[in-house]
Amino acid sequence: MKQNVVDVLMFLFEHYIGDDNELENPESARDMAELRLEELGFPPMAINMAFEWLEDLADLQDTAEITPLASTSMRVLSQEELNLLDQEGIGFLLHLEQSGVLTPFTRELVLDRVLALDTQVDIEQLKWIVMIVLFNHPGEENAYAWMESLVFDQGLDYIH
Repeated sequence: MKQNVVDVLMFLFEHYIGDDNELENPESARDMAELRLEELGFPPMAINMAFEWLEDLADLQDTAEITPLASTSMRVLSQEELNLLDQEGIGFLLHLEQSGVLTPFTRELVLDRVLALDTQVDIEQLKWIVMIVLFNHPGEENAYAWMESLVFDQGLDYIH
């Protein structure tokens, strides 16, 4: 079931997020998106969970306090995070942070959204989660553009 939540998020992002109609009338846009998703066969529970996931992301960004970390700080993943991310995903997040695509704050948003799914995510799903987080975080336009090219062009590589 939760696997479908990521599929719903990917579909919403590709077809609805950033749409001018969504900005003008968000309730109507959500209703239209829900109807379309149900017509495509997505389970109603997965649809609701995806919208809650997006709402929680918006709430996190609005209410989260940003505490600057010392440059010598090191993030140690919890066992729960390690259970949901494979080695490739962990390496990918580390690469994104070391290259400046993710800040410590956006990294934490990504990890929170992975935990919210409560299921293991593969590298492709992780890329989408990172892209959605960056799209929804003001001031991350360049990082979002880089992730968008990575997801859609598949032409960029990274080193572990």
